[in-house]
Amino acid sequence: MAVINCPGCKKKISDKAKVCSHCDLALQELDEDKMATLNKINKIHQAQRLMTFSFVAMLLFCGGFLFMYKMPSESWQHTMATVSTVVGFIMYIVVRIMLVFNKRKSN
Repeated sequence: MAVINCPGCKKKISDKAKVCSHCDLALQELDEDKMATLNKINKIHQAQRLMTFSFVAMLLFCGGFLFMYKMPSESWQHTMATVSTVVGFIMYIVVRIMLVFNKRKSN
């Protein structure tokens, strides 16, 4: 008995299982069309997760930028706002690069 990844949820299951215990996907009824559909859905979900991370990074950047100019420059809030701005900017750039690679990989 070997352990494989479920094509639907990518969690570990037995290769002898007829139905995934995590997502209830019938493994015996899978054909090429269903596999292609599952792969397409997984790519869409991955792109949506990356877009959510991009939005969070933009919120960190914009929120930190606004608080950075609102707080006095000697306070801990100003320091935290600066850190938030830098982390948000770096996170946004990294996520955007990941989105580009994800798009190229799917083409």
